[in-house]
Amino acid sequence: MYIPFKQLPDSARVWIYQSDKTFTNSEIEQISELLTSFCDSWNNHGEGLKSSFLIKYHQFIILAIDESHYESSGCSIDSSVQVIKKIENQFDVNLFDRMKTAFKIEEHINLVSLADFQKYVNEGKINSDTIVFNNMVKTVGEFNSNWEVKAKDSWHKRYFN
Repeated sequence: MYIPFKQLPDSARVWIYQSDKTFTNSEIEQISELLTSFCDSWNNHGEGLKSSFLIKYHQFIILAIDESHYESSGCSIDSSVQVIKKIENQFDVNLFDRMKTAFKIEEHINLVSLADFQKYVNEGKINSDTIVFNNMVKTVGEFNSNWEVKAKDSWHKRYFN
């Protein structure tokens, strides 16, 4: 069952999908309708999962489940992957490319290959205070505190030695 994201506990599990393009307002509306419907029916062996989503910066989809009542299973996770693939196909985007890294300069989101990220560091276009996105966070609590961080406070810090 869908619940507002802000009502999820810090322990709720999250999955972050990074789009290779920015969604339009119309696309966000359509994706939100699709994900609300999905969350309303998302279940684990017939038990409804308390779930939610966010779309941040017109480019990131964050799915979340409160597993304190019912844990997700392989089948329920597979169904979430299917809805994300449906979004990929419907909106002609890639949401599974883990070889790209995102960073923010002012409010502009940049998505580049890891090689280009390192090149931009070497050229001084990105510094250790640049905000990067840690899409490896596992919980809502981690998402709220460690998703948008300075590069020096993330796994990206290895590029600044």
